[in-house]
Amino acid sequence: MKRLLGYIVVGFLGLYLATLFVPGVEVQGTFEEGIKTLFFAGLSLGIVNFFIKPIIDLVTFPLRLLTFGLFSLVVNMGMVWIVDILFARLIIPGLAGLFWTGLIVWLLNFFIPKRKPKIKEE
Repeated sequence: MKRLLGYIVVGFLGLYLATLFVPGVEVQGTFEEGIKTLFFAGLSLGIVNFFIKPIIDLVTFPLRLLTFGLFSLVVNMGMVWIVDILFARLIIPGLAGLFWTGLIVWLLNFFIPKRKPKIKEE
């Protein structure tokens, strides 16, 4: 449950940062509608990353091995593209916007831990 919540937070934060820093990435509508769209898009991205991405990672393991893990960025771009298709108000124009948004989400997934580290007691 904590991992799913972590993926949802990373999804929301990644999409929010993309709207701030990636040119062309925007959420249409009023401020309240934009926040709702970002929340539900982040929720959807978290669910997609939690349930679908492990299966895609397993299938693409040889490619990730050959590219030293950089193919994971392509997988993340695909997950962001799925969410972009689902939400009409979320605008991610072209491959460059998708690349930078996927990179932001990929870096956040890399640096933000999804589970609490276990502490050894002696």
